[in-house]
Amino acid sequence: MPSGRRPNLWRTDVSRRTEYYDDPQAPEPNSLVVAASAVVTDDQGRILLQRRRDNDLWALPGGGMEMTDSLPGTAVREVKEETGLDVEVTGLVGTYTDPRHVIAYSDGEVRRQFNVCFRARLIGGELTISDESTELRWVPPTELDTLPMHHTQRLRLQHATEDRATPYLG
Repeated sequence: MPSGRRPNLWRTDVSRRTEYYDDPQAPEPNSLVVAASAVVTDDQGRILLQRRRDNDLWALPGGGMEMTDSLPGTAVREVKEETGLDVEVTGLVGTYTDPRHVIAYSDGEVRRQFNVCFRARLIGGELTISDESTELRWVPPTELDTLPMHHTQRLRLQHATEDRATPYLG
């Protein structure tokens, strides 16, 4: 970072969830959550995104791993729960473990998230909005920059659309 510049502070305040990035005012995490997300594409190359109810930002479908899940299974389950669609995991976009990203919830949980982001393709189901989102949309990659989203989501999408030869490890 050039001298004299402040760090990139990103804070999204909402009633149920506040995301901090590189923010010295962020609360200390009290949990670590293993999570999976999925970059789901259709046969036209569009990417499935949801507008989250808890922060009104666009994001990939995903969520926390349960004791009975595998990581790819978590991605498949979360896509089904959040969008109504059935998907098949086809690859790995990367791992996302940046300790500068902290998520605080109104119930007192302050988490660091260890997210594994997968590539997936649509195989069935019916697009259905869950209680976790207000809108679902198939987005052409050329339109991703026009949507409000946390930059950690944007990073995953960037890595997915770059069609990298190896997964991102970070």
